[in-house]
Amino acid sequence: MTDETILDRAQALAEESFIASSGPGGQNVNKVATAVQLRLDVFALRLSPEMFHRLKELAGSRMNARGEIVLTARNYRTQEANRSDARARLAELIEQARHEPKKRAKSRLNRVGKEQRLQSKKKRGSVKVNRGKVDW
Repeated sequence: MTDETILDRAQALAEESFIASSGPGGQNVNKVATAVQLRLDVFALRLSPEMFHRLKELAGSRMNARGEIVLTARNYRTQEANRSDARARLAELIEQARHEPKKRAKSRLNRVGKEQRLQSKKKRGSVKVNRGKVDW
């Protein structure tokens, strides 16, 4: 499935609800529900198992037991700004989950390098042993 399809489907399936905010806005905050709570059912996206596990890992506590990602945006004074912020954060989360992390390549050490490393460990160990109490 292409990236645009996943993002488009996520944007279409996301449910928004507006709640009272506690952020900036003064008296307006008490009157208008400016914060946005965005809910997305991850199972409805039909992601591959690998991508699902990466998304679950990235979402952390923002994913509940029913498989919904819940994002709350309340940084701005207007509903529209908070709405676009929540959608952007959701898109970024999905984009990060899409990329598979690179596998770590094991470092290979040749025989000479291994011997040098062991010699330096021996030398360092002998320095530490010689720091002990002096017995006169």
